[in-house]
Amino acid sequence: MKYNWYAIKLVIITVIVFILQFLISGLTDEFALISSEFFSRPWTIVTSIFLHGSIEHLLYNMLALALFGSVLEKIIGSRKFLILYFASGIVAGVGSILFYTASIGASGAIFGILGALAVLRPRMIVWLYAPVPMAFAVVLWTIGNFIGLFAPGQIAYAAHLFGLGFGLAYGFVHKKEYGEIPQKKRKHSIAEKELEKWEDEWLR
Repeated sequence: MKYNWYAIKLVIITVIVFILQFLISGLTDEFALISSEFFSRPWTIVTSIFLHGSIEHLLYNMLALALFGSVLEKIIGSRKFLILYFASGIVAGVGSILFYTASIGASGAIFGILGALAVLRPRMIVWLYAPVPMAFAVVLWTIGNFIGLFAPGQIAYAAHLFGLGFGLAYGFVHKKEYGEIPQKKRKHSIAEKELEKWEDEWLR
């Protein structure tokens, strides 16, 4: 499969957009996903993925996109990775519309990547205060985001869960083709002539 470095290219584009947010007044408001205006500006469900509210928000998301995105892109190929990224972001946007008045950020799309990796590479070790399997880390992230739904704050937990759910589904669809191959115990066979030679030598 051809590897096009789409995860890294998305990081570069998003960083450029973040810089433009500071240089161009009103850019964030123009392309943010505002729930009440979605039907009059439906493209914002995609453009909002490239916007971020702070440098910390950007750095966390882009680090995850560069690391986990590159791993997943190498597993399933650039085309399927790109489809997953934007589809997860759009599904996360739907969750945002249902739960919040407005939202920006790539978190929902990135949670889609995490969900797919949890299915395709469940034993891959990631750092979550300690080295843990990917599947276990996603379980903890899911619990944390579900609890976050009931706590006031600026984080779109519902969008994370919607994106994660799509990523899990995407992973299961492609598990047969790209999932881990179970490790099987090797069976060693001995040729009949070798066995007879061994018997002649040792069982006289």
